[in-house]
Amino acid sequence: MTYDIMFLRVLQGRSFDETLEEINSAYDPDADLKPMNLTGEQRADWDRLIQRISREIGPVTTEEFPYSLTLWRDGPAGQLQLDYDGHSANIEIPYRYPGNEALPVMAEAYCIGRMVEDECGLEGFDYEVGQPVRTGDIDVAAARLGGVARWAQETLT
Repeated sequence: MTYDIMFLRVLQGRSFDETLEEINSAYDPDADLKPMNLTGEQRADWDRLIQRISREIGPVTTEEFPYSLTLWRDGPAGQLQLDYDGHSANIEIPYRYPGNEALPVMAEAYCIGRMVEDECGLEGFDYEVGQPVRTGDIDVAAARLGGVARWAQETLT
């Protein structure tokens, strides 16, 4: 289980929630998944994003899979994963940062999230705490991550 932050290419004249609802209504669980088919512009967006994260945050590892491009960040603040398919992205943070240990990794996740918005033209929303990434309060997100992580460590181990 991970703390997830979602990014979408919001449809013209629609809100984030309306776009997500439309995407979900078109989902067919019985259909075969279609491999990712990035445009040249989407590939360039990803390349710019990787360069910027590497320059401003630190080293990353990347890999291409049939359905997404994936970035792993394992730095002093903690670990996170970013998946991108050209139309959407997702940041996943493991629930292993209890209490105040959550603030550095969440600050890094939101910083990367804002870079995703800038470089890829996607809009981010953190449903864990109900706030947009662009204007969201990192302390609120870190408190949620840290609280769940503390609960998990105290209850499940």
